[in-house]
Amino acid sequence: MKEKIIAIVGRPNVGKSTLVNRLASKRYSIVDDKENITRDRIFVDASWQGKNFVLIDTGGIVPNNDDEFVKNINSQVELALDEADTILFTVDAKTGLNPYDYDIANKLRQLKDNNKEVLLVVNKVDSKAQDNLANEFWALGFDKMYLLSALHGDVGVGDLLDEITKDIEVKQDSNEDENSDPAIKIAIVGKPNAGKSSILNSLLKKQRAIVSDISGTTRDIIDEEIVYNNDTFRLIDTAGIRKKSKVDYGVEMFAVDRAIGAIKDCDVALLVVDSTLGLSDQDKKIASLCEQYGCGLIVAFNKWDLVKNVQTQKYEQKIDLDAPFLNYAHKIFISAKTGQRLDNIFEIAKITQAEREKRISTGLLNKIINEAYNLNPPTSIKGKTLKFYYSTQAKNNPPTFVIFVNNKDLIQDHYKRYIAKKLRENFGFKGTPIVVSYRQKGEKEK
Repeated sequence: MKEKIIAIVGRPNVGKSTLVNRLASKRYSIVDDKENITRDRIFVDASWQGKNFVLIDTGGIVPNNDDEFVKNINSQVELALDEADTILFTVDAKTGLNPYDYDIANKLRQLKDNNKEVLLVVNKVDSKAQDNLANEFWALGFDKMYLLSALHGDVGVGDLLDEITKDIEVKQDSNEDENSDPAIKIAIVGKPNAGKSSILNSLLKKQRAIVSDISGTTRDIIDEEIVYNNDTFRLIDTAGIRKKSKVDYGVEMFAVDRAIGAIKDCDVALLVVDSTLGLSDQDKKIASLCEQYGCGLIVAFNKWDLVKNVQTQKYEQKIDLDAPFLNYAHKIFISAKTGQRLDNIFEIAKITQAEREKRISTGLLNKIINEAYNLNPPTSIKGKTLKFYYSTQAKNNPPTFVIFVNNKDLIQDHYKRYIAKKLRENFGFKGTPIVVSYRQKGEKEK
């Protein structure tokens, strides 16, 4: 059964994102005193007394404004209003009635006439004086009004939750694992202006995220599921990750932290690189983060339609020479603008996830490791020789191996790279990092 969808709308800076976080009992949306922090639609799963529903956070509505950026935000709000079953029209008790409130109220009354439920929420009611001032909002012409402080959550929140969930059935107990998610999670990451949101919109075939030449347009995490060839994928658009020294404290820093969090939680990272600029040092740092956190990696060279007289093979060879540590990653040459090779992303992500889940039998693993050791024995150090005793795969996602040795201090970096290379030569693991740790007999796992 379709879950009830509740959209939170209103003019800028009335506390919509704070309200979303309060109703969901968790901080999902970025909150700041500046206007236009929320820009795209942010979907958040929430629950109240066993009743599940979906919240949509939206950007501030500015009626009759021709600014392209504001028009994009308003378009996202229109989509949210169309998707929602219930609309929480949020106003600000501290600043009082605003001309924008009247314009928005007129629009929402039309939706109410079309059987959309609209509830007036007067936010920032932190004192008795503001409680009295809130009476002026009856002028907006709605039947019910809910007074609350989303920031403090001490009054009114429970009553509002009771109202918006009154027609939702309590979820029955299920034997299914609550944490199981069959979808392959793909985090779309990269520097600002590489085309991440354009790729998201093209894959979903709808305007899900605002696209602009202005750096830093995407701030919140945007995720949405899509089914492709009977497989489910969860696409996660993230804020652009700039060099740490250039990141402003506050909103941008929080957005970057959320982007890095998406890398930690995803199955596969789609690192979007601007083909016209090539692979930068910052792109390499983001790729290193993906390897560090163990997710699969697809390097997508976007804007390929703008690259003339260059073969993909030649371009890829140049990348392999420039960044040999990325040899394990899948590389794809795409154009979000023309749709070139975009659907290949799903197939490659599926293959990559299968490699991440791959398990090698202990017998076969020891055979390959011993062959590699005998083919190229390690050199002695101060008369001491490294010996391999036993190997096992500790876990997958990503594939992680433990090799028991006589003295792990004798393992040199070049020999670690040699063993990892032999594992890839024999077992593939294309697109996924692998972890090989060395342990002395009797040493406990950290």
